[in-house]
Amino acid sequence: MENNELQESHHGVGNLMDSKTSHLDDLLNEKLQQAFDESTFEVARHDIAKIASEHSAIDLAYAASRLPPTARIVLYENLTGAQARMEFMINTDSNTRVAIFRDISDEEVKKIIEPMPPDEAVAVLEDLAERRFRRVMELLSPTKAAHIKEIKDHQRNTAGRLMTNEFFSFTLDKTIGEAALYIRDNPGIDMTRRIFVVNEAGHLQGYVPARNLIVNPPHFPLKQVMRPILHKVAVEATREEVVDIVERYKISALPVVDENDHILGVITYEDVLEAIEDIADETIARMAGTAENVSEHEPMRKRFFARAPWLVVTLFAGLINVGVMSSFRHHEGELLTFILFFVPLITGMSGNIGIQCSTVLVRSMATGILSLGNKGEAMMKEVILGVFTGAVFGLLAAFLVYGLDFFGIAGASISPVAVAVVVGIGLFGACIAGTLLGVLSPLFFARIGVDPAIASGPIITAFNDFLSMSIYFLIAIGLSALLF
Repeated sequence: MENNELQESHHGVGNLMDSKTSHLDDLLNEKLQQAFDESTFEVARHDIAKIASEHSAIDLAYAASRLPPTARIVLYENLTGAQARMEFMINTDSNTRVAIFRDISDEEVKKIIEPMPPDEAVAVLEDLAERRFRRVMELLSPTKAAHIKEIKDHQRNTAGRLMTNEFFSFTLDKTIGEAALYIRDNPGIDMTRRIFVVNEAGHLQGYVPARNLIVNPPHFPLKQVMRPILHKVAVEATREEVVDIVERYKISALPVVDENDHILGVITYEDVLEAIEDIADETIARMAGTAENVSEHEPMRKRFFARAPWLVVTLFAGLINVGVMSSFRHHEGELLTFILFFVPLITGMSGNIGIQCSTVLVRSMATGILSLGNKGEAMMKEVILGVFTGAVFGLLAAFLVYGLDFFGIAGASISPVAVAVVVGIGLFGACIAGTLLGVLSPLFFARIGVDPAIASGPIITAFNDFLSMSIYFLIAIGLSALLF
């Protein structure tokens, strides 16, 4: 069941706009907006309380991100029970948490955080100022505070940040009955899918599936029913490495160990699903050329400044392209005048071919299909496909330019054949340039430690325009001098 859920969540991202949850979000948001538009505050609070009692805290958490900041605290205050408030804070967005933290006391924050798993608590508390974070830590029980600080000390986007350090582990000689009794006495720890087994020195030896605690007699020692640990990660392993292992081997609970093979925590498939969503958001943002979090309802000013740096780069790249075009103005001739009209065609075709190549390679890197062993083969296939595509569309463009008599060329002193040959060969050369850029740029960025998703962004697109246009002009000038 857990493995199927992981696969469906990862591969069934599909038709999000038409999903049941999106319709539910729209309906719930409409109900909340109507409630807050009531004439009196008392009526609004009554309606909000009614809505909160009819819907789950998780659905309300998603709906809250679309409300005005001042309305979010009202929704939070009308949630019934500590469990609902905890689920709300875990599942809502950062902006909503900041708005709510602004209006609740440190003691209230403590009540929310105390029952949370440590990894979830760290994610929620990151929206607190550092000074207030320390105050809340002092209010928590020493054990809970220690678990939270331990996870927070690890670097972002590593196994140490993804794991929970509340789990069950027992020595080899413990019996099933003793382990079950300890689990019953600690209901606050939810990690029961796998019970881990260690030796006297604390080294990880194996795990016992939860089912084995039920189907076997209570006097059996754990070492008799345990299974070997086939996969584990170091605490500094990247989240991409964790996602790759869990997705490939369908592991419901992946142990995290230190250099001495002592188990420090466990990463569940729920943690991996959240990591996949974060990676997808960041990748899409980089491919779009923005630092904006695509899932946030940010203010316009903040969204503008998230996008502006990349657009400034594109602006200057465009000015460089203008400079390239103007540098060829001293090459007089009617042929060169005509070929200027085909610049958008050249840059558009070569840019799309380059983006297709880079996107395929970036996706292969992200899914683990592309490795050191098959990197050369994958590159060669993309280059061959790019050359073939350039040849086909170069011939097609030449045929269309000649056959459709673009711009009334037949009535001019220049032969339509000349324009067709220059455009066709120029497009072929530009497409090869776009292919090489699309193939080499993701590998280059990966080599220097930069996310290769940027290879599909506006910087590479602008550079491709410059490169393809320069090659097109050089081919045009060379052919006009040699043949025409």
